[in-house]
Order: sequence, then C-alpha cells, then structure tokens
Amino acid sequence: MASAQSQEDQVLEEETSFVRILTLNRPRQLNALSAQMISRLLELFQRYETDSNVKLLILKGKGRAFCAGGDVAAVVRGINEGAKFFSKEFILNYLMATYTKPQVSILNGIVMGGGAGVSIHGRFRVATENSVFAMPETALGLFPDIGASYFLSRLPGFFGEYVGLTGARLDGAEMRACGLATHFVPSSRLALLEEALYKVNSSDPAVISAVIDKFSLEPYLKDHSAYHWMDVIDKCFSRRTVEEILSALESESTNRADAWISDAIQSLKKASPTSLKISLRSIREGRLQGVGQCLIREYRMVCHVMMGEVSKDFFEGCRAILLDKDKNPKWKPSKLELVNDNMVDQYFSKINDDRWEDIKLPARSNLPATAIAKL
Repeated sequence: MASAQSQEDQVLEEETSFVRILTLNRPRQLNALSAQMISRLLELFQRYETDSNVKLLILKGKGRAFCAGGDVAAVVRGINEGAKFFSKEFILNYLMATYTKPQVSILNGIVMGGGAGVSIHGRFRVATENSVFAMPETALGLFPDIGASYFLSRLPGFFGEYVGLTGARLDGAEMRACGLATHFVPSSRLALLEEALYKVNSSDPAVISAVIDKFSLEPYLKDHSAYHWMDVIDKCFSRRTVEEILSALESESTNRADAWISDAIQSLKKASPTSLKISLRSIREGRLQGVGQCLIREYRMVCHVMMGEVSKDFFEGCRAILLDKDKNPKWKPSKLELVNDNMVDQYFSKINDDRWEDIKLPARSNLPATAIAKL
C-alpha cells in the first residue's frame, strides 16, 4: 500500500473533460524519475491509450524542474534493480514515441537525461525562457540513452553529436531552433495555454498545434549561442573519431576565442573516454535506425555498462558526481587512445548471459503516420 501511495503522490493526475494532466511531483529531487514514477507513468499511458474519453495528455513538472533525469543514484545500489529500472524506462520511452494520442510536455525548467526521455519522444514540446536542456551522461560514465541516439542524430547537421558528447546546456530558444522543442511559450503565458488546452476535444495534432501557436513566439538566440556557429560545429563534430573531433576543436580555438569552443574542449577532456567513444558510435548508428532499434541497442549498451566488464566508469562517475560529490572521477581507461575499437564493439554486442536478456518492446498497432515514420 505504501509504495502504491507513493506512486500516486509522485505523479499527480488531474482530469478535465477530454484531457489528462500529469504532474511529476518530486520537486526537492528536481522530479528525478524514481522506479515508482516510471511504473506509474507506464500504467497511466497504457490506460489512457485505450480510453476513448481521453484525447490529449499534458505532462509537466512541479517546481523549478520539468525532470532532471532518472534517479541514477538509486540504480547504482543494485545491478538487478538497475536492469529493471532501465527496462521499464525504455518501454515507457517507446510507448511515448509511438503513442496514438498527442502528448504536450511543458518544459518550464530543467530537462535532462531521463527527463528528455519522457518528453522529447512526445508530439509537442513547449520550451520557455526557464528551460535548460542537457544530456550530461558522458560526465557520469554513461552515454545518452532513453532513445537519445534516435532524436540527437536527427537534429540539424552534427548538432546532436555536439550536445550528446559535451553535455552542453541549451536554453529554450536553442531548443526551439534545433527542434528539440516544437514551440516556445513565455512562462507568463503558460497558465493561459493550459486553460486553452483543457478545453480541447480533439486528438488532431493540427488542432492542438493551433492552440499552442496562439501563445507561442519565436525567441531570439543569444549572441553567444553555439547555434550561431553551426558551420564550425558541423566541421568539427562530423569527424570520424572523438580524437579527431577534439583536435578539430583545438585547432578552431587557436583562430577564435568563442566560449562555447573552450567549454566543449573542457567538457570532452573531463568526460569518461569510454563514454565518449560509445556515445559517438551510438549517435552515428542511430541515424540509420528506427526508435525501437535505437532503444534495443541502447538497452544492450546499458547492460554492458552495468556489468562493468570493459570499464566501471559509470560507478566511478556516480561516486564522484552524485554520491561523494568530489567531482574528481578517476576514469579507467584514463585516455581516449587507451579505448580501442574492440572495447567499444563489446558494448554493442548481444549479451551471452541468461540474467541479461534483450529488451522486449511491446507490439504496437493502429499507429498514426507520425509514429510509423519513427519505426
């Protein structure tokens, strides 16, 4: 009973006539996704899909975050629990990516890691001036998972490699410019937007988009935004290897003193070398795969990370960043050149161990054209 109670407290459910509003409710933890929250979201999304009275879902977060990611510290405490956590989370991501009804995510605050997984796969993503997006996994010894190799690889040019490898933070205007957000609505207009959405009696994306459009504006990119330098990002992040990307950035930095370049170099030098290499390959493979294939492959990768046979960087990253908070992880291997192709290949291989099976994604039917396109 206690766990069911906490599940309901952690994801609040409101109903208006044809709309369901779900609020992630762990504000003190920046709405980090617990196992209970994932189970609850999965249960509600499955129930709403077959309920003809539900036409539209709205997902938002309480407090100053939409969702700061999965509750990774909890995952590290037990490998078997971790496998279950990721498995349920990825099934939820797949359901959202192929959902038959529109989902509007209101991203008024921090959206990181697992928070992107429960929003970016949905049909509409509303950013505000308070939005902060990042995929910071390489600094933790992990890689952008939750189907990120699907959506990062589909951003303009090689912007996805830039965001996924460096963990760069994007604001709402940058999210809108690169397509991570479908709309930008100033936070002062959110209450009015929600009120208008509550009256919607349609699952037609054109109708819902028109409602959001009434409150939207096209935001200005700040002068120092890296998005102004897409030509440089494409030139550097299109390189074949992480080493070549880093050296291209370093040679650019001798010609120009842009903060985003020095930040990118610093981030790459601080990140786990193993994480950087598997992340780059994951995003490159994602370009040619559907969302289901991306999630199946990423789940294999997560299992290899959790097993720690090639590298235990994930556990070390969690220790240094989340648990002891000394922010000084000791990566092994410690340098990019020590991570060879065979080591990288292992993360992408099928696991020969009965305890670790490939993820089984649910069969989906009667999908709209937008969902079929993702397969």
